[in-house]
Amino acid sequence: MRSFVFFAVLLIVASCGTKVPFTDQLKEEFDLSPENMMKVQFFTSSVIILEKSSSSGNQSTGDDGALVVNSNKTSDRVIINPGTKCVFEKMGDNNAIVVRFELGTGKVLRFNTRTTQTSGKYYLVTEAKENTAGIVDYGNETYTVAQGAGSAHLQVILKKLQKTKRKDRTVKGLKV
Repeated sequence: MRSFVFFAVLLIVASCGTKVPFTDQLKEEFDLSPENMMKVQFFTSSVIILEKSSSSGNQSTGDDGALVVNSNKTSDRVIINPGTKCVFEKMGDNNAIVVRFELGTGKVLRFNTRTTQTSGKYYLVTEAKENTAGIVDYGNETYTVAQGAGSAHLQVILKKLQKTKRKDRTVKGLKV
């Protein structure tokens, strides 16, 4: 009975998946066409922070003769934490994968492989901007991507299922 419980627990533990980077190799190995990719659950590897801010102001003279500087600043941040689930939306330009994190028009990000790296991982695609990880369009708004998000890539859960059937029989031997 103990051995049965041990093997049952071993089978359950062995069937748990681990998050691995989504790569071209996995894409080919599992023959992931765009139709098949819609069935795959994707995750982010690290935090992605999108920031947008604007400011306005004016200068005037107050009723009491004082100089008045009036300024307003608004900021909007979208935070996508590590391990956030996302789904395949469509294939983009140059073999990019477009994924959706939430419902809404344009609330998608693009990920693609980098020609400078041989890992085959799909990294966040941004347009270059000095002192940041770049800029992206999200929800029909332009956001600056915070430093560090440039290393964010797509992940998937890879499960390795292995069933083993074993039949034990103890031989009692023969007597003369």
